[in-house]
Amino acid sequence: MERTVPEVASEEIDLFIRTTYSLMRASNEVRVRSLEEAHAAMNSLLHPLARSMIVDMSAFVYSVLRLPAVISQVGLVVLGQSFETFAEFGIEGITEWAEVRAPARRRRCYFNGKDTLACLIASRSDIDDLVPILAAYQIEWNKLHRLLQRLPEGFEFSNLLNDPIRLADLSTMLGLSLDDMNRLVSIWGEDFEQVLAKVASRKADFRIRLLDSSLSEYRQAIHRWWEQISQTKPELEFRPVYFVSSNPHSIINLVTGFALSHEEELLAFLHDSKDQDLQEEWAKIQAEEVRAPRENFFYYLLKKSAGTRLGDRLKEEKSKLEAASFISRIKGEHNFDLETQLIPIADLDFEKIDPRLRGDLHPSLANSDAMIINIDYPLGLAAYQVLTEIADNVGKVLGIYIIGKAATLNGVVGDVMLPNVVYDGQSLNTYLFANCFKGQDVSPYLVFGTALDNQKAVTVQGTFLQNHEYMDVFYREGYTDIEMEAGPYLSAIYELIRPKRHPVNEVVNLYELPFDLGMLHYASDKPLSKGMNLGAASLSYFGMDPTYACGVAVLKRIFRMERERLRAV
Repeated sequence: MERTVPEVASEEIDLFIRTTYSLMRASNEVRVRSLEEAHAAMNSLLHPLARSMIVDMSAFVYSVLRLPAVISQVGLVVLGQSFETFAEFGIEGITEWAEVRAPARRRRCYFNGKDTLACLIASRSDIDDLVPILAAYQIEWNKLHRLLQRLPEGFEFSNLLNDPIRLADLSTMLGLSLDDMNRLVSIWGEDFEQVLAKVASRKADFRIRLLDSSLSEYRQAIHRWWEQISQTKPELEFRPVYFVSSNPHSIINLVTGFALSHEEELLAFLHDSKDQDLQEEWAKIQAEEVRAPRENFFYYLLKKSAGTRLGDRLKEEKSKLEAASFISRIKGEHNFDLETQLIPIADLDFEKIDPRLRGDLHPSLANSDAMIINIDYPLGLAAYQVLTEIADNVGKVLGIYIIGKAATLNGVVGDVMLPNVVYDGQSLNTYLFANCFKGQDVSPYLVFGTALDNQKAVTVQGTFLQNHEYMDVFYREGYTDIEMEAGPYLSAIYELIRPKRHPVNEVVNLYELPFDLGMLHYASDKPLSKGMNLGAASLSYFGMDPTYACGVAVLKRIFRMERERLRAV
């Protein structure tokens, strides 16, 4: 078929990718500084000041949030696909190292307590994601290092957190805004003074070592992930399933309604938290000054209570409730840091389910043999592997529903985009499909944003691997929804219905599928607006609005589809 988009390659991005993989072929360590020039030459939308002497605080914060806090102590980053891979290369016992996590990226990492970080990778997308993040972090760290050398001799970093005047003076001396300095304070917390002293004391000079990147290793890793799930529920081999890729909280909260039966305790927690913004939001909801769903508010309070005495107790009670409904939570024990939830429709407590879903319930659902498989959405190409593995090992796929974050070129943060065309930067295919969702399926449950259907999406290879030249080509062709998983999922879907591997660089028709397909992306970034990315801000409470609007739409669709299936039996 004739292509519907022009050639979209960016020479600078292609050069960075080729440079990365040519260096990574080396059996020894590679210095990140070897990639800095190619990284800066990309003119990445997320790192526009890479070549400037001015600190690009949005790029730095974005990187800091996607690396474990111990990164300030790390010199060597080692990448491998499994614990066995590390052992084969002589790096024994990483499971005995401290497991460390990044605030805004799910990737299983281990720190040896000295200077080495071991990261388990699930697909090539982890390399495309992690390498430019390290490059951006190093470039901006070293800019800060140079600025800190200009401080008066004997400058003390101690007690900055307790002295707002000194902190403001430091911001002025460094040429940073106080807002930028406070962002670092917010992220580094009590370690702020210690980390800043480290930035002042030395330049960053990361080294990376890639142990193995063969496709067979990735396939073995995903197979081990599925074996753990099938051992928990061996009957999945015969059960029909509805597959949902979303997050580990929204679907499970909606089907159990757990937080709604603990409102008084959560409101007491809110009162004690002294969170003025949330208290004001609750007052507006009570006074009906905003039409935000009160259910979403309590789901957010439940999340906020995690790690507190109340949160620990509620977590235990929630586990008992889920067990009573035969819901299984399975955390990946191998390289996939991916929670999987198995939800049998027939065993749900329809009296406790979220009120927005009750109108879609019917007594016949108690006779359902279908299972909802909800996963915490994977990164990039791992999506292809996950869906392929699941489809190969369950009884029948009845529906596939993808909920994910995306950047928007035409909307605002909090909007929901419903694509029916996806250009995949991985396979170079343009996928055409019938999205089962329309704007009216989401709009009734969306308060702060707009549901935009009939959109065109672009699946990029990495968050840093996009620039104005690359995006301008798509924007002129009406592509405004930018994310990382849609294309790999659609490549897997192609292989569910065709007797061959997905094509490359073609227009692919995925209409008239033998199962339901829905895709919903909520906007978390505006990359063409300076500073409007997740390095600059967080969706926070207001991110619950599009997340749960999408979750409600998906579950209503599943219940409706299952009623119709049971009626036809």
